[in-house]
Amino acid sequence: MRDTRPPLWAGVVAGAAAVAFTTLAIYPLREIVPAVSTGVIYLLAVLLVASWFGLWVGLGTAVASALAFNWFHIPPTGRFTVSDPQNWVALAVFLVAAAIASTLAEIARARTREAELRRREADLAADLARLLLGGSDMRSALRPAADRLARALALPGATIELGDGDGDGGDADGAIPLLAQGERIGTLRLDAPATDEALGRVVPGLEAILGVALEREALQQDIVETQALRRTDVIKTSLLRAVSHDLRSPLTAIATAGEALTSPNLTDAERAELAAAVTGESQRLSRLVDKLLDLSRLQGGAADPRREWCSVEEVLRVAIDETPHPAGFNVGIDRDLPLVRADAVQLERAFANLLENAARYGGDHPVAVRARVVGHRLLIRIVDRGPGIHGRELERIFEPFHRAPETRNDGHVGSGLGLAVVRGFIEANDGRVWAESLPGQGTTFVVELPVEEVREPVVEGVG
Repeated sequence: MRDTRPPLWAGVVAGAAAVAFTTLAIYPLREIVPAVSTGVIYLLAVLLVASWFGLWVGLGTAVASALAFNWFHIPPTGRFTVSDPQNWVALAVFLVAAAIASTLAEIARARTREAELRRREADLAADLARLLLGGSDMRSALRPAADRLARALALPGATIELGDGDGDGGDADGAIPLLAQGERIGTLRLDAPATDEALGRVVPGLEAILGVALEREALQQDIVETQALRRTDVIKTSLLRAVSHDLRSPLTAIATAGEALTSPNLTDAERAELAAAVTGESQRLSRLVDKLLDLSRLQGGAADPRREWCSVEEVLRVAIDETPHPAGFNVGIDRDLPLVRADAVQLERAFANLLENAARYGGDHPVAVRARVVGHRLLIRIVDRGPGIHGRELERIFEPFHRAPETRNDGHVGSGLGLAVVRGFIEANDGRVWAESLPGQGTTFVVELPVEEVREPVVEGVG
């Protein structure tokens, strides 16, 4: 945004050339019009020089034109004298007209320059706004914004820094404080000095745009925090609803059975049935508490796996033994499955939840359990013959407290926590889990675990 006016010496040369050219051009015209009338041609030269090189060069050209007009074309020629008084008037009028023309040309040039500067300021402001406000990360746009600013100021480089600048004051070492609402929000550092006029045009716009960008960033952060709080509230509400319902059911059953056990009129069979109900509901309550604790550790990042080489077949059989199912389990595991490096306890909890879920919805049909190696992955499939799940629900069923619509009114009791715990433990051990299902045709849960080369000996026994 610097003034592009040519140097003074160029103006002097151009003025002299214009006067010389005009003086020569008038000679042919003297045969047609009176010599005094040809002086107006000099005004064209004065206007051109003043428009391009400024007022003072234009005035100099005007004086030079008057002298040349007097010497070469006003009788007596060859001398700076005027014999006819009318020629004195013509020469004076010419000088005044030339001065006015130079002044008007300078005013027009100044206005044109001002308009050009304002256009460049508008282009710069638009580019800075696009860079600092157009993207999602304002801080990554500081470098390109500083480069654009340096080009506008015709400087080798510039840097925009956020913050209070560690106490930098004034313009020391090219550090220019950037303020917004009376507070320092950053520092503009220039690699070379810039004029006060240029800085006065650029810095206020940069301060305004940077202030808006920082305010927008703060608002976005508030929005993110608000959304996080809302999600937390939703989770808390869902947790309270689920826990209050799922805890109330076994507690109510335990309290009712315990109260009934105090009756002296119970037979031994009735007393045994009530005791079994208390035991069953206590186990159900214990499983719910375990799931809540597991989910809490997963969401809090406190469930880091303790990786050791373990046998998936052994983990599956432990989980099967701990999961009751009247129809039983149909187990098909390939021989010589490789060991996996994972947390056996977490895998057992994940498989137990999948088996419990499959047994709950499998009805009177056995649950199939398959395990085999495919490439460098170990695949475990747990298949039930339950009601199935719609495709739109296959991903959502792994969300905490979510139950597929097909299973909400089927008489089965579930907290919606088991599958969330499954995904958390499997992914913590670098695995994946997903569901495959068609409505009315059962559901298959697939667990995929990485197979690594065993790099340390496995101790089978001692003795």
